[in-house]
Amino acid sequence: MKIIMNKKYWALLLLVAMSFIVPKPKITVWMIGDSTMANKLEKAFPETGWGMEFGHFFDQSVTIDNCALNGRSTKSFINEKRWDPILDNLKEGDYVFIEFGHNDEKIDKPGVGTTIPEFKANLVKFVLETREKKGIPVLLTPITRRSFKNGVLTDTHGKYAETTIFVADSLKVPLIDMLEKSKKYVSGLGDETSKQLYNYVDSGNVNYPNGKKDDTHFSPAGAKKMAGLAVEGIKELKLGLAERLLKG
Repeated sequence: MKIIMNKKYWALLLLVAMSFIVPKPKITVWMIGDSTMANKLEKAFPETGWGMEFGHFFDQSVTIDNCALNGRSTKSFINEKRWDPILDNLKEGDYVFIEFGHNDEKIDKPGVGTTIPEFKANLVKFVLETREKKGIPVLLTPITRRSFKNGVLTDTHGKYAETTIFVADSLKVPLIDMLEKSKKYVSGLGDETSKQLYNYVDSGNVNYPNGKKDDTHFSPAGAKKMAGLAVEGIKELKLGLAERLLKG
């Protein structure tokens, strides 16, 4: 009888203690970037942006607002006024994940391509304006393309990744080096096996009747892996956001 009473006593204490647990305040993780991160329309499936998988790693206190879009660079994202509504709605404690480079490199496209000084200035703008709203900017280098030559994965991002790292270091911004992380993983898989991460589709697919061989955009499995690499970076940086990750 005494043991039963003790069990009831401790259960009651636990219940009381739980009633005093303060729930985590809800925050938003805003994501800005290009097609490698973006949400996709059904007509593009199985192409999947890694931002589509990112939210699955977090508890219910986190809202993911993926504002990344196909074909955008830092320049076009700003010039098309896509940054403005994010800044207007950004709350203290929110995060902004910033990953550009794939389209900034296209200097032959005046409305999209940026010079390195322009790219740097645009990243600085995102960072400083986020901080003005008491948000937390996180810079990410662009993810690798599947660009093997003679069995060796080559870098296609040039100084754009380096510039992202430079800005992060100069302004003391948390940096997730997605280029280095993805290069290591893709290179480890090798030329042939790494195709499973990218949007390689056999002919006869409803969205790709003639098939598709895409070395930039991801398959669902690839998007999930890249999102996982970003989460790995969050843990390494010991961001407060890490406390909102699902266990296991």
